[in-house]
Amino acid sequence: MLPLFKSVNTTLFTLFFLCYAYQLYFVLIRWLEPMRIQRPKKNHKYAVLIPARNESKVLSGLLDSIQAQDYPPELLDIYVIADNCTDNTADLAKEFGAQVIHRNNLEKIGKGYALQHAFQAIDQAMGIQHYDGYFVFDADNQLDSQFVSEMNRVFNQGYVAVTSYRNSKNFDTNWLSAGYSLWFLRESFFINGARMLFGSSCAISGTGFLVSSKVIAELGGWPYHLLTEDIQFTVEQVLQGHKIGYAENAVLYDEQPIDFATAWRQRLRWAKGFYQVLHRYGARLFKKAVFTQDFSSYDLLMTVAPAYLLTLGLWVFNLSFLIFALFTENTLYVRAAIQSLVTGLTGAYLNLFFHGAVTTITQWRKIRSTPFRKLLYTFTFPLFLFTYIPISWAALYKNVTWEPIKHVITERVA
Repeated sequence: MLPLFKSVNTTLFTLFFLCYAYQLYFVLIRWLEPMRIQRPKKNHKYAVLIPARNESKVLSGLLDSIQAQDYPPELLDIYVIADNCTDNTADLAKEFGAQVIHRNNLEKIGKGYALQHAFQAIDQAMGIQHYDGYFVFDADNQLDSQFVSEMNRVFNQGYVAVTSYRNSKNFDTNWLSAGYSLWFLRESFFINGARMLFGSSCAISGTGFLVSSKVIAELGGWPYHLLTEDIQFTVEQVLQGHKIGYAENAVLYDEQPIDFATAWRQRLRWAKGFYQVLHRYGARLFKKAVFTQDFSSYDLLMTVAPAYLLTLGLWVFNLSFLIFALFTENTLYVRAAIQSLVTGLTGAYLNLFFHGAVTTITQWRKIRSTPFRKLLYTFTFPLFLFTYIPISWAALYKNVTWEPIKHVITERVA
């Protein structure tokens, strides 16, 4: 039985490593090759869409940063979607000169429905292609003054959509906000950045992205209403052979959760949403990856695959063997099971620590925190990701619905 136990562990570890080894190659690409920046061909006319549900506390920071853009203001129209608001979000938006689109629907809740409502309103008023593209922001976001110009630079290269560099307003609040922040910094620099250099499609991530009006016109708006509508959009574009670009110098700041209950609810929704995407598109991604050797499809398949659930399964397998060994009082089996568990946990921690460390080192100057906390939260980064394991398990059977995340940070950081 012991050879079989070791064989199963070795096989599963090897399979897992081979599936995700390309992300180590991504790290190497970013270390060795700089991002190339092309001069823009033209300045496009854009609309900014901001779904906001009772966001009067933080909305002014975003609107301020939009008005401070080094981009021709006549080419940038702002729309705030007052989505089931009971506060003064709409009035505040008007004070900044933004146009307000009201929406009242307590049955269809979520950003996807708010965006669809806005696109329908704009289409009826002037036609979707009155604008060349549409920016989508969360109300708590703030933008670097070069944001629109840098996004426009990449959009000029013909991408159907462009995502941005996602930084944090509150990295050093605690280990949770730092964990989120490092994850998004890594996703921006080492994942989307490497995808861009590699020539594959990037992925939009919730906020701070730009979509071509041609795509919106073809789609008839925004027909994406899974719990992770951003990755749903990305997958559909990749399956159609389109590519999403990444603008590394377009810096966006957003607010991260700081209490575990909020972080649990948000990531539970993300985990459930990934399961939804995998269920709906997994087979098509697999077929395209295998039969057309499309790397973007393979990359996205690995992105939505339940890696944390597989990790949990491996640990349960080892724990079960340990319990069996203790029950049978087989010292050799006990020693092998403990060694496997310790090796697995240590290996997982070191792997995640490596990704957190290289992110911290390369993005050191962009992280808004003290040197001590930057180092400290590099060590807690793997613990933050370990909490995804019970979240991934709970998402399997729990009914999850979209819930708004409360934002409170009003300080200007951009």
